[in-house]
Amino acid sequence: MRKPAAAALTALALLAAACGGTDGGEQATGGTFTFALPSDPGVLDPAMGVLSVTNTVLSLAYDTLVHASAAGKIVPGLAQTWQVTPDAVTFTLRKGVTCADGAPMTASDVAASVNHIADPATKSPVYGVFVPTGMKAEADDAAGTVKLSMPEPFSFILESARSIFVVCGKGVKDRSLLARGTSGSGPFRLTEAVPSDHYTFKARRDYAWGPDGASGKDLPETVVLKVVPNEQTATNLLVSGTLNGAVLYGPDRARLEADPRVTKKVVPYGNGQFFYHQGDDRPAHDPAVRKALTQAVDLKELAGIASSGTGRPATGLVLDPRPCQGDTVTGHLPAFDAAAAASALDAAGWRPGGDGIRVKDGKRLTLRLLYATTRGAGVQAAAEYLGAAWRKAGVEVKLNGGIDAKVSESLNAAQDWDVAWVPIGVTLPSQLTGFLSGPGAPKGANFAHLSNKRYESLVAKAGLLPSAEGCASWQESESALFENADLIPVVQNTVLQASKGAAYEMQGGLFVASSIRLTEGG
Repeated sequence: MRKPAAAALTALALLAAACGGTDGGEQATGGTFTFALPSDPGVLDPAMGVLSVTNTVLSLAYDTLVHASAAGKIVPGLAQTWQVTPDAVTFTLRKGVTCADGAPMTASDVAASVNHIADPATKSPVYGVFVPTGMKAEADDAAGTVKLSMPEPFSFILESARSIFVVCGKGVKDRSLLARGTSGSGPFRLTEAVPSDHYTFKARRDYAWGPDGASGKDLPETVVLKVVPNEQTATNLLVSGTLNGAVLYGPDRARLEADPRVTKKVVPYGNGQFFYHQGDDRPAHDPAVRKALTQAVDLKELAGIASSGTGRPATGLVLDPRPCQGDTVTGHLPAFDAAAAASALDAAGWRPGGDGIRVKDGKRLTLRLLYATTRGAGVQAAAEYLGAAWRKAGVEVKLNGGIDAKVSESLNAAQDWDVAWVPIGVTLPSQLTGFLSGPGAPKGANFAHLSNKRYESLVAKAGLLPSAEGCASWQESESALFENADLIPVVQNTVLQASKGAAYEMQGGLFVASSIRLTEGG
């Protein structure tokens, strides 16, 4: 079966997102809700939507077959009921659902949305991430059912459906309409797209199939998503009332946290973590070296630096609401002990040279540390902290910062790194396996050349079990990675989700579109 493309790694890094809601007083009717986007979403075709900002925009106009509750429980969406077998799930669709252009939403529309992504000719970067590799869809329009099937048992056959936007109406036959338009059954329809400036949506008053019976009756008349790349500017606009909502990552959030006129909520935003390159010719190919390097770092102090003091302890690799609850990190990482790290490096044959840099067989212990400069001051400071900690241990460290595209190229094609700070945000553990096992880059998506047999064995076992039954093995598989120091989870990042004169909910970086309300007294 086809593995996720290595280029999709950047997609995973950018899919990390916030969950939660804001509330701002008594409900008002009509009007315009204005929200800040940190960047332009680019092409709006759901089959090509790899950036978190793209999927934020799409979530206003498109529905999914099912949703996840805050606790991770699957609840109805476009599908009213479903029947699950180990390798398939059959959905019975709601009646009376229509697309924004008035066309009825059909089972064939759902099947076409899945099969288009799975078609190799599409070259969809979300194939293997949102649509599992090997998935096929069959529709029965007369019965109003859609069957999603896999070539073998798959744990999250049901849960994966919550990430697939369903295209309907004219967009099914002419995908070119989706480059700068929408064709979905969601509560809003796109009416104007001005790249790098704003995207305007109008409410669908006929919408009546939202989560828990939500309708379009009380939605704002208009939603404007305004591109505001500068967080200081977004903060100023929110305080002044020009914006109703924004999600803030950096230091400007402190101003809003102290402002009683702004409603806010601190919510998770994915993980800060680093990987060791385990290629045959790399120092970290030796597990003793990886563990020693990890022991040389105070991970608790590093977490505070990387998140600028706004993070939480890392508990796993999968974002909330995740299907398998629990902490896979605590107790599974080498503890901070600089003296033990030095002894372990000595035992591994890396002895201090004349200039203090460790040497083995005439080769200096050198690490090229790769990170994205676009991830904020915290990541830059974290890279510098790692460099300082490893230099104390006798390691020559070369910092290599770059923009996202450059980091992706270095990770996959150039392979010119030894340690990389790579944030990954996924909602299902199965979405990680192509990146944590299998062929190494550039032949496969396994950019760090990981080869953890225990992880692979546990994943193979878990993948054949229904999601709930497989959770123990999925959780154990993550811990196996940490115990082997294959990758080191450092911190769970957070963002400030803020609003003024409005209330809205987000989940996994997507709007719960039917929740958007303007409020009085904002």
